[in-house]
Amino acid sequence: MPELNVTELSSVFEDFTRMAIRIPAKQRWSFTTLSVLHTLAGVGPCRLTELTASEQVTQSAVTQIVTKLERDGLVERRPAPSDGRGVLVHITDAGRAVVEGRRAERLARLEELADRLAPAERAAIAAALPALARLVELNQTSRR
Repeated sequence: MPELNVTELSSVFEDFTRMAIRIPAKQRWSFTTLSVLHTLAGVGPCRLTELTASEQVTQSAVTQIVTKLERDGLVERRPAPSDGRGVLVHITDAGRAVVEGRRAERLARLEELADRLAPAERAAIAAALPALARLVELNQTSRR
């Protein structure tokens, strides 16, 4: 069984991530803007401070992104139920449609590419998926 080369793994992840992010090409959005939409679609409503931490940008940058997304009808701010002064950012149906549309475009393109792989290559990727999912899980639990 081959030894895991973490440097090679990191390099392939970086290249694959860049490719996957850029596959949907209908609308051009910044990485951080898309990340905010995907975060809200995945985890639900968030405070601006939570988005600042998850997106690893300044509070000012998140505020500008949310303001633009709100203007475009992709998110909305609502009062936090537990704190009358707090605000939660919610993704709208239109924002969710952007995320789902990008995902559908990405899936279609990845399917095209995967169809060009040899059966052994497809099997190798399929076999690696549980371990990759476990890496994601380990990362999430170590951040809590």
